[in-house]
Amino acid sequence: MRFTWDRHAGMARVLTVAGSRKARNLAAALCQVDGFRWITLEGTATVHTHPEHVERAVRRYAERYAVLPPNPSDRVVIEIAVDRITGLNV
Repeated sequence: MRFTWDRHAGMARVLTVAGSRKARNLAAALCQVDGFRWITLEGTATVHTHPEHVERAVRRYAERYAVLPPNPSDRVVIEIAVDRITGLNV
């Protein structure tokens, strides 16, 4: 799952669509694995539909991945206020 990390705000962001499994079954942990490296971000998650939140997430996504994300009409952003980080080889 692609996400962005805002170290200063302690916030992870995931773009998705309102009806997606991610948005419906919101969990308070985000994990990403890359070979023998992994990271898990845990905290309180909120789904936002407000354009300001979504556009902030789009900008950060484009900066991190050097491409604009898909633009479905029902796009939302899941923001996770991270309070615990665990990982291996990161």
